[in-house]
This record gives sequence, C-alpha cells and structure tokens, in this order.
Amino acid sequence: MKIQKNHLEGLIALLLFGVFAVCLLIALLAGADAYNGLTTKDRIAYDSRVCGQYIATQVRQNDDMNSVSVTDFGDGNALSLAKEIEGNTYVTLIYSYDGYLMELFCAEGAQLAPEDGEKIMPISKFSLSMKGSRLEISYGNEGTQESETVMFLTLRSGEEAAS
Repeated sequence: MKIQKNHLEGLIALLLFGVFAVCLLIALLAGADAYNGLTTKDRIAYDSRVCGQYIATQVRQNDDMNSVSVTDFGDGNALSLAKEIEGNTYVTLIYSYDGYLMELFCAEGAQLAPEDGEKIMPISKFSLSMKGSRLEISYGNEGTQESETVMFLTLRSGEEAAS
C-alpha cells in the first residue's frame, strides 16, 4: 500500500510540473507575440519618421531663393534642390523609383536616368506638389497601418530676417 501511495504522489508531482511547464510555455509564446507586434509597430513608425526627417532636412539645408522645386523625372516627379558650388550649379534630386526613395546628385542639365541614383530607404508611395512657397510631400509604405504620411514644409528663403 505504501509503495502505491508513493507512486501516486510522484505521479501527481509530475503532473503538476507538466501543467506548470505548459502554462510557462503559453506565457512565453504570448509574450513573444506581443514583443513581435511592438517591434513591428516601432519599425514602421521609425521608417516614417526617418523618411520625413530626411526630406525636411534636405529641404532646410537647401532653402535658398529659387533652389527648391518639383520637377518631372522618370515616370514621376522629383524634389529638385539646386546648389551653386564653385561657380557651377548642381542639383540633388529626391524621388521614388523601383520601391525605394532615391537620391541623385548631378550637374544641372545632366541626362541621367532614375536608376542612376542611390537607394535611401524602401518606400512604396511618394508624391510631391508645390504651391507657392508651400511644399506638400506624401509618402508611405503599403501594408502598414499608417500607409501614408503627408508633410507640409513652408520655404523660408523668400522671407527677410526678423529685426
């Protein structure tokens, strides 16, 4: 009788250990899934911020009189940032091509194709429009919760400094 009771106690202890292990595994899997969801949202938000800040920084660095414009380039439009360096005019074009935000730095009037630029980051939507000194930039990636971000920048190059 004593031997049967010891086996039964051992079996109950083993069963409790198994239940504990299963509960622990379920909690770990739920935590891993939550972590994966949070990191995905964080990456999407980061990509959106980086793209917007990259474009805003480029515009602010090149905000000189008549140096920021929207031009046709390839199959779409591009943000054109002109800069005079040692008497020659150079243009930085920021545009979307083949699923990427691209940048191309070249001499003004150079005949280059969209594929000649450098890949900056993946992007599926990118459009530009300019009304007066207000630049509207719309960008985003398909398949994300925030599929499109619209940013407005007002060029300051035409304003006089405050006294």
